[in-house]
Amino acid sequence: MSGLQSSSKQLQWEGHEGLVLKVDWNPINNSIISAGEDCRYKVWDCYGRLLFQSPRADYTITSLAWCPSGDVFAVGSFNYIILCDKTGWPYGKEKLNTGTLLSVAWSLDGTQLAGAGGNGTVVFGQLVDKRIEWTRIIATLENHNRIRIQDILSETAEGLDFRDRVIKMSLGFQHLVVATATQCCIYSVSNWSTPHILDVKDTVILVKQCLRYFLLVDCFTGLQLYTYGGRHLSNPKFQGLRAESFNHQNVSLSDNVLAVIDHNDKKVVRFLDINSGKLVGDVMRLSLDVVEIALNQLGNLTDQKLVFVDSNRDLFITPINRLAAFKLASMVENSMWNDVADVLVAVADQRLVVWYYPHAPTVDRDLLQYVKLTKDCHIGKNAKLQSFHGPRCMVRRADGASISAHVSPYPFLLFEHVAAKQWDQALRLCRHVKDNLLWACLAGTSMAAKELNMAEVAYAALDEVDRVHYIMYVKGLLSEEARQAELTLFRRRPEEAESILLQAGLIYRAISLNIRLFNWDRALELALLYKKTHLDTVLWYRQRYLQSTKYEETKPQFLHFAQQVVIEAEQIKAKIKEEKERERRRSGANPLQAKPMWNISHREMPTLSKAGFMSGLSKLDYNELLSSTT
Repeated sequence: MSGLQSSSKQLQWEGHEGLVLKVDWNPINNSIISAGEDCRYKVWDCYGRLLFQSPRADYTITSLAWCPSGDVFAVGSFNYIILCDKTGWPYGKEKLNTGTLLSVAWSLDGTQLAGAGGNGTVVFGQLVDKRIEWTRIIATLENHNRIRIQDILSETAEGLDFRDRVIKMSLGFQHLVVATATQCCIYSVSNWSTPHILDVKDTVILVKQCLRYFLLVDCFTGLQLYTYGGRHLSNPKFQGLRAESFNHQNVSLSDNVLAVIDHNDKKVVRFLDINSGKLVGDVMRLSLDVVEIALNQLGNLTDQKLVFVDSNRDLFITPINRLAAFKLASMVENSMWNDVADVLVAVADQRLVVWYYPHAPTVDRDLLQYVKLTKDCHIGKNAKLQSFHGPRCMVRRADGASISAHVSPYPFLLFEHVAAKQWDQALRLCRHVKDNLLWACLAGTSMAAKELNMAEVAYAALDEVDRVHYIMYVKGLLSEEARQAELTLFRRRPEEAESILLQAGLIYRAISLNIRLFNWDRALELALLYKKTHLDTVLWYRQRYLQSTKYEETKPQFLHFAQQVVIEAEQIKAKIKEEKERERRRSGANPLQAKPMWNISHREMPTLSKAGFMSGLSKLDYNELLSSTT
């Protein structure tokens, strides 16, 4: 294998025992299939790594070809043809009377194929028996223009007939979307008799659904977004768009935004608005190529999260409004969001891994140890997720067998109560189940919703004493801006917390925040920037810090101002007291709760971590600093 440039290095590997007779490369899934005289067909990635090897057949494999969509491929030999999944396992085998099948080819829409036999015959075939499932509904393509619908609960069946051959169909979110050669039909699972019908101008190559909208992709119009009522929303476009390269891995849709991987630079992810089709914010530029993306299906735009798998097969999660990628797992085959709750599942290192609250890195990353569950389901290598609805997850193994895995249903009940703001019912559920998993989910959701009383109870149940103390400290703060800043600091975003305080005019709080984080240079910079009122305060705390750690001053700026500024502890304490009085007189200044919910004082250990004051300040000094900002 060689690149288009003459200077590129050629890649060569031993493919088969004997001659290699046929090779095909699909640009959508970037996989290679080969056939040889050793009576085997093999699937490779673009780097020459073997993904699948078939058992030895009775005759030489003489022909093979990828379907244009990259979902399946056909393999031909003496008097038979095999339809295979993209991972290699066979769907079915059709016996023929053609002699050696010398060549096979697909139609552009991927619904038909033709083969040329050694005895002069030409055979034609159509893809049928394609089956998709969603909750209790099963849709099966019985013929090229007929779909059979089964409801396994009511034990009823219906037939849907179309005037043209069915090219694509997608089932999910209470709707079935069927794309034929000339139309797109949208069915509700509660009414199969009256679909909404749209005209299409070209062959549909991809259908993607979310809760309220769906996406059609064709080579003529490109990307098209519609409601399930058939109303056209937008045609998202951006520079370098190539519609023929889209598949389920490089595009993701939610009710708020459409995410796509840039085909010209796979390190770039673009976000487009659903209604206008225009770019939302800046593009997300990553350090490695991205091979798979997925958006969560619930929440608003500010809460939108993206998970992606890079070329190293590492799984990351990040908010879409700012790049703050957090690594969740390694050796990941693929991942999938639940369609009724923000629960994430992935196939990693031949195991099924579930994150019941994957938003934890943006709230409190230490909660991940509680909300992560690893299940050994004997899924083997190259397993793929098929669906994840409610507590039921379907996984397809490399040999084609489907495995059903079930996860705990309690987090889904908890998230329903949280979405309805039924915090009392959520607390009652956690107390009934008595599981740290549920308490961690409650702690994360309540902190995200700024329900501090509920978060305090949840963290106490997890024995996270330091966080309980910190929440009690936050509840005792006078101003709303101070509470917002401390909660932002709890999420490990100190720059944003400082910005909140500065915009509110709480200069001393911003300075003390940096002192607590031992960011002495920034604390001194703020003191100099804002009228030098608290210059002596910073120098005083710096002096006490050095005394407690038994170090000498080495920073030039502090050495310079230490010679010019007279430090008087009583005056500094008076200024701090005056700042507290000024904040108390602000409009709306009122603590959330005058008395703590627990019989402990928040002045004992209100730290961000269990070793917060051990990094330099003595415990007495650290608590004195916190009490001066309460």
